[in-house]
Amino acid sequence: MKVGFIGVGNMGGALCKSIASNTEIELLISNHSVAKAEGLLSQLNHPSAQLMDNEQIVAHSDFVFMGLKPAMMVSMLQQLTAVANPKLTWISMAAGIELTALTDAVGQQPVIRIMPNTPVEIGFGMTTYVANEYVQSSNLKHFEAIMAPTGTVVALPESLMDAATAIAGCGPAFVYQMIEAMSDVGVKIGLPRYLAQQLTVQTLIGAAQMVEQTQKHPGALKDAVTSPGGSTIAGVTALEANGFRHAAIEAVLKAFERTQQLKEEKRG
Repeated sequence: MKVGFIGVGNMGGALCKSIASNTEIELLISNHSVAKAEGLLSQLNHPSAQLMDNEQIVAHSDFVFMGLKPAMMVSMLQQLTAVANPKLTWISMAAGIELTALTDAVGQQPVIRIMPNTPVEIGFGMTTYVANEYVQSSNLKHFEAIMAPTGTVVALPESLMDAATAIAGCGPAFVYQMIEAMSDVGVKIGLPRYLAQQLTVQTLIGAAQMVEQTQKHPGALKDAVTSPGGSTIAGVTALEANGFRHAAIEAVLKAFERTQQLKEEKRG
């Protein structure tokens, strides 16, 4: 199977690195910065990865990931459709470009719209997707197999894509801020920086796995840690007093609202 990448910036490059772990896939890569594409190629250590121009990629690939800026996506799809493999499945990761606009650009061809996040690079990503009516079940099986090394992949109605993006797409930045803050206070109370960060990261990993594996409500798991009059409840009370949950809720809401604003701006 031949998989192309047109545009290997932060997200396209992250996906490409993860997917490259499947050496049975032939990777075809292009980028407006040839030096950047060559740099990625040297990192992949993939036996069949090679650089091609955009036209060659769409002519020879079975699936093509389009990692372009939203403002360029529709015009580039229109330009490349004429020379594309008729059995090609297009995959767009452009924020705010809806499936109808993508389908209009390529005509009656299979299109999958995805919203991944940056942890796809290390196999712990969260990707949501929606497919148009021309994507057959066999296409989806191949797509999900291609994406398997990247982490979790979930199909959603397009009406939920913006909400999912606000949590999964933007969420890593919010978590990084929490890691930074907890590590900083660890240094303030006497821990070496490396140890403060290690403690913070492993605590977050462990807590997330507890929610995932036990399927218990986070509130119940919190209560199991907070003994009466203890240190944990003192910290929980401080978080409540400083609006921790409200801040987290507002962060996701603002990200959601901005995502919808950007989509409206593109329509206009």
